[in-house]
Amino acid sequence: MIMDMKKLPVGESDFKKIIAENYYYVDKSLFIKEILDRGDTILLIPRPRRFGKTLNLSMLKYFYDCCPETIAPSSPSRENKQPGPGNTYKSLFDSLAISKAGPQYLEKMGRHPVIFLTFKNIKESDWKSCWSKIKELIQDEYVKHDYLLDSPLIKPTEKKFFKKIINLRGDEGNYENSLEKLLIFLNRYYGERAVILIDEYDAPVHAGFNNGYYDKIINFTRNFLGGGLKDTGQYLEKSIITGIMRIAKESIFSGLNNPGVYTLLSEEFDDKFGFTEKEVETLLADFNVLDMYDRVQQWYNGYKFGNTIIYNPWSIINFLASAGKELKPYWINTSDNQVVDSLLSKGGKELKKELEALIRGESIEKAIDENIVLKNIFNREDVLWSFLLMGGYLKYTQKRRHETSGKMYYYLTIPNMEVKTTYYQIVDNFFSKKIENDKLEIMLKALIEGDIDVFEEIFADYVAASMSFFDMAGDPEKVYHAFVMGLLLWLAPDFQVKSNRESGYGRYDIMIIPGDVSKLGYVIEFKKVRKNETVESAVASALKQMNDLQYETELVERGIKNIKKLAIVFNGKEVTIKESL
Repeated sequence: MIMDMKKLPVGESDFKKIIAENYYYVDKSLFIKEILDRGDTILLIPRPRRFGKTLNLSMLKYFYDCCPETIAPSSPSRENKQPGPGNTYKSLFDSLAISKAGPQYLEKMGRHPVIFLTFKNIKESDWKSCWSKIKELIQDEYVKHDYLLDSPLIKPTEKKFFKKIINLRGDEGNYENSLEKLLIFLNRYYGERAVILIDEYDAPVHAGFNNGYYDKIINFTRNFLGGGLKDTGQYLEKSIITGIMRIAKESIFSGLNNPGVYTLLSEEFDDKFGFTEKEVETLLADFNVLDMYDRVQQWYNGYKFGNTIIYNPWSIINFLASAGKELKPYWINTSDNQVVDSLLSKGGKELKKELEALIRGESIEKAIDENIVLKNIFNREDVLWSFLLMGGYLKYTQKRRHETSGKMYYYLTIPNMEVKTTYYQIVDNFFSKKIENDKLEIMLKALIEGDIDVFEEIFADYVAASMSFFDMAGDPEKVYHAFVMGLLLWLAPDFQVKSNRESGYGRYDIMIIPGDVSKLGYVIEFKKVRKNETVESAVASALKQMNDLQYETELVERGIKNIKKLAIVFNGKEVTIKESL
């Protein structure tokens, strides 16, 4: 069986290691064909984090590279140059789809020197530390090509520059020019244009935005990329740049020679990052968990790149590698969610309403701009929603062009259960500042065990401490609905929480479905105390509605016999919870 033969590449992004050491690999090698088919010399391909960007660039490196890492060619002349990985790395691609794409693609294998820089780990809290890591990153790439120091083709003054970079003695201008210089050196040495691969170019930009050195990192990145990619066509074969989003042209990419930009809204490369539905189905079958497909789909499906439905590859791999095949959030990382947390927690009344709508599973229509200026993210709505879409925190379901303005509008929604946990976590982080964390665990334990009195007591404390987070001026029933959904998230994966679904003869507000049918299931209905109404009459009305419309039907059909119906009745921040007897 494949599962017995192949390891899962959890956290592994080196293409050679994955293929040579027989890891399970979902074949994305036709990404090479698509790159070669594009006429663009410079391609920017933004995708959300952990969707396979580093692995795809690593694959390109081994495909193009004419300079094996262990032995550098000894001859400086083009005519006598030793064969590179056209032979050395060819075996890595023998069983992949690119090997059958045609000779016009294979003839590019092993022909070009490659510069490969990944900025994904540069997320420092201050500029000094960031700048130090950037210099070390560039130093490492120069060290890989230090054989150039022995070549008569490199002039003495150029070797002096080279040694400054290697010895970390260059000034800021030297490092800004280092990409262009290395590109020229490699072209002269090999007699071939070089390939530049830049991975996660915007990771330090996001760190700079979060930590107060945004202008400095923007300035360096613009000068560094501009030097290497602007007016260097005679030296440059291709450059592929990945990141999470396109930082606006005037900030970083100004002056570049019309780079091709292919965001997740583009149809190009739409199936080359992340796993398609067919690829996930094959993976689950290979690891004997195809019976979990529907639940995996609920947790990790839902992204849309171009016209293709995509699963989060990081989450799928980690799920399959987990001992108990546990469905839980693998993609969420608190530090990476810092901007999202800040945006949504500090937003105004309208933003809070939209957040509540998203948590309820509704769509919102927003203008989207693929060019993002991070410094505008707190004061321009289109930047906020574009950031969330490009970062993988939302997906689009439909789009339309405004007839007058020409702007593109997209219907946005939360992709899946895993991403929804991000939004719940933001709300929960707010709660945790107001009330002791262990009370949430006690409250949910009481609910699971059917102790409604304890549940009501702690829930009332949460409401009193935290409901100011929400805007109560709109529809308060919807506000409470979103509030409770956020709390109940933490019942997963043992319990499934559904919202606003048909059951019996109506639509319940919330249903809690246990994975184990012997455990307790719930139907919950919210009611606001209206004018000329008492708490008691509101409770009676809610319980009667659940009984008359038989909201418990779905639970009964699932074989769940132990069922409670709860009425959550509120008057402002005063809450009463009663169960049907």
